Amino acid sequence: MTATSDDKYLVPALQRGLELLGQFNRTTPTLTGADLARSMGLPRASVFRILHTLERSGFVERVGDSTSYKLSIGVLRLGFEFLASMELTEYGRPVIEQLRDTSGYSAHLVVRDSRDVVFVVKAAGRSALFHSIQVGARLPAHATVLGRLLLSDLDMAALKKLYPETPLPKYTDKTPTTLAQLKTLIDKDRANGYGLSQGGFETGISTIAAPVFNDQHHVVAAISITVPAQQVDPELAKVLLSHVQSAAAQLTERISHFQKPSST
Repeated sequence: MTATSDDKYLVPALQRGLELLGQFNRTTPTLTGADLARSMGLPRASVFRILHTLERSGFVERVGDSTSYKLSIGVLRLGFEFLASMELTEYGRPVIEQLRDTSGYSAHLVVRDSRDVVFVVKAAGRSALFHSIQVGARLPAHATVLGRLLLSDLDMAALKKLYPETPLPKYTDKTPTTLAQLKTLIDKDRANGYGLSQGGFETGISTIAAPVFNDQHHVVAAISITVPAQQVDPELAKVLLSHVQSAAAQLTERISHFQKPSST
């Protein structure tokens, strides 16, 4: 079956509704019908009908008495149900909680969604500093050590496709702004088998992370702990890294097991 023949199974109204929901993001959390009509290239009347349907279904809601809309709890509910249903999260949660207990610091399991790092499991440590990082939170992949680990299977051609624009958005002085700089950091972390960022994305926060692999040795997730310090003592960092790598290896073994086909 060709891609052209597949088109007859598309439901245009549903496709436009999903595209409309995708217009809302961190930089544009609220949009008017006029905004959506312009960005989607649709008549305002069509956008109004889609918005009315999504509002009745609980996926968007009006912002006060204005003409603007925002995503509603229906979208969040779907997102959290999806995260909760992922086998990776179910296998990862006890590993993350054990890492938190062993290290004493907040521990996280993250995956990559295109250019974003997405937190899918968290176990809060003693510091209240990281309690605000919620499941579903996103960070830019190119600017974080977590993202570099998750991007490590991509060659330069794939990176260029993912990041066609230059320079890359800069968040700190340590953020790579070219693909060459990004690829150098990715290759270094991959060769090391871990990532360490000390104040690299946010001042006063250090992150120690290790990749999680599937049975084909592709990176599918990363495990990390966050330390409330601009610099971590080298001896302490060595101990914490061993905990993180051990947790990543444990989860790698678990997911490799459940992904293997049955011999029966």
